[in-house]
Amino acid sequence: MNTTKRKRLEAKGWKVGNASDFLNLSPEEAAYVEVKLALSKRLQETRRVKNLSQEQLAQLLKSSQSRVAKMEAGDPTVSLDLLVRSLLALGASRKTLARMLA
Repeated sequence: MNTTKRKRLEAKGWKVGNASDFLNLSPEEAAYVEVKLALSKRLQETRRVKNLSQEQLAQLLKSSQSRVAKMEAGDPTVSLDLLVRSLLALGASRKTLARMLA
């Protein structure tokens, strides 16, 4: 959001912040959410680069298409472990994963 718009909203009594502020997340919780979203986004990008459908990826992972959709959407029921294992199955290296977490 640009500064002008932010100041205009604040002048009208609006509070401007981010999701972490709104949800009152600790720095650790905010970092966890950011990591999970980064892994989810990378999973979707990698799947698309490899020209795989969600169904094809699901078969590779011995899972379901709906589970892959949840992984890509950052659904709270999806564990970090599953995201990491899925990226490794798509050929991501440990070095690539480390860069994503840094």
